[in-house]
Amino acid sequence: MGTFIEKIKERAKQDIKTIVLAEGEEIRTLKAAQTAKHEGYANVILVGNPDKIKATAAAEGLDVEGIAIVDSENSPKNEEYANAFYELRKNKGVTPEQAAETIKDPSYYAVMMVKQGDADGMVSGAIHSSADTIRPSLQILKTAPGTKLVSAFFIMNVPNCEYGDNGTFIFGDCGLNQDPTADELSEIAISSAESYKQLIGDDPKVAMLSYSTYGSAKSPLVDKVQEATKLAKEKAPNLKLDGELQFDAAIVDSVAKSKAPSSPVAGSANVLIFPDLNAGNIGYKIAQRLAKAEAYGPILQGIAKPVNDLSRGCSAEDIAGVIAITAVQAQN
Repeated sequence: MGTFIEKIKERAKQDIKTIVLAEGEEIRTLKAAQTAKHEGYANVILVGNPDKIKATAAAEGLDVEGIAIVDSENSPKNEEYANAFYELRKNKGVTPEQAAETIKDPSYYAVMMVKQGDADGMVSGAIHSSADTIRPSLQILKTAPGTKLVSAFFIMNVPNCEYGDNGTFIFGDCGLNQDPTADELSEIAISSAESYKQLIGDDPKVAMLSYSTYGSAKSPLVDKVQEATKLAKEKAPNLKLDGELQFDAAIVDSVAKSKAPSSPVAGSANVLIFPDLNAGNIGYKIAQRLAKAEAYGPILQGIAKPVNDLSRGCSAEDIAGVIAITAVQAQN
């Protein structure tokens, strides 16, 4: 059996998609583009100055021959993209002149490529903030039909781990929503379960995490998770979901038998929903650094077409993995 990301790359090869990388001049992005090309799981397009990209690649001994490069400052598509962006944003006060200037920004240009069908998905964030990736995505692509909330998750692959799906989990929301309400937390849980089905397997088991299990503590923090659990069960009654659960009760069977023996999820959860961004971000970084877990994300869910953010601490291998994940998302 291959690793999670090896399986994702094999799935990506079944229906090759084109993924645009908005940070084409960045060295980790160039290394990831080379990996995608050599392993053959996606066609990639680099956005940036062609001379700078080629010079950086040559200095690092990278092979970008055959990889498409587009210059957002001087592209033949600029007029088409500017007109399309103006039509999307004119009701927000954007002028044609502002539209023409905006789409020269690599992030906006790359998202317009996805909007116009010139790419199937976009990856950015190695040197830009999440806002720089998400803002153009929401302005141009909008949310997916039926989606109330855009959220973010990490796919965590923990080596030599008996928990989750052979050590693979979805952690949400670890990258976007700072302090979700109970209703928003329920939406994050349902979206994360769908992402689990799409990318990992068909049997998500969702744990709504807290420092309390089944009312063992009382506070407004616990109340929020209890309410979110109730709402999620009402919205998705067939989903295996339970809470509130402490982390150990969620994944360790012996602890679950003691703390939540009647739970359909406790002891076997593979989708872990954190109560806020503090908990989620800290949790995924602890798993990544101390358990040496592979962390892929933040993967965005709820946008009409695949656009994915990166952690600014990501490696070239992380970016290569997110390219493959984005390609699989685009297949769906």
